[in-house]
Amino acid sequence: MANILIVEDEEPVNELIRRNLELVGHQCRSVYDGKTALTALAECSFDLMVLDVMLPELDGFEVFKQNREQPTIFLTARSGLSDRLRGLTMGADDYIVKPFEMLELLARVEAVLRRTQPKRNGFEIARVRIDFDSRRIWRDGVETECSPKEYELFETLVINRNIALSRERLLELVWGYDFEGDTRTVDVHIQRLRKKLGLEKQIRTVYKLGYRLETEQ
Repeated sequence: MANILIVEDEEPVNELIRRNLELVGHQCRSVYDGKTALTALAECSFDLMVLDVMLPELDGFEVFKQNREQPTIFLTARSGLSDRLRGLTMGADDYIVKPFEMLELLARVEAVLRRTQPKRNGFEIARVRIDFDSRRIWRDGVETECSPKEYELFETLVINRNIALSRERLLELVWGYDFEGDTRTVDVHIQRLRKKLGLEKQIRTVYKLGYRLETEQ
């Protein structure tokens, strides 16, 4: 779990980000302007800041300029190359352009936290542990042999834990947009993972949609 500061002046967007980050186990604080963001950063230590550029009071670039050591993902409607280059050359960890898909944001948050928090190299649920660096999975301390796609499917479920993912979305995330098979491929791999890892109760079927990994973390 990470402590994340969300700086976004559009309340519905801020709330959507907060809810999804909390679903996957993070603790969040929401603020809506640049000056309040500086106050929050002075009051508390955060593992990551999701920072809009166009903010009231003080823009996101200025907020980051005063907190360069803070791991940061810029989130903004400014799609111009000059703005992206400015954000990245200032030292930001990532730059996401609106409109964005929430699953993309969650994946990028996870990637930044892995880089900035070395201890976040794995995840454990019901005596099953996945190590992201080595791409290996253990059950009850014994390594479980998984195919590359089985590993990638489980990693995707872990990163997006507590979020329902459609079969079509899982195909895109794990097999790619150019995959010519159908959604039954997902069902077959899910059944294999449930059996190999003993996660029949945790990998839940979402009626008429797909699957969700349920966890308290």
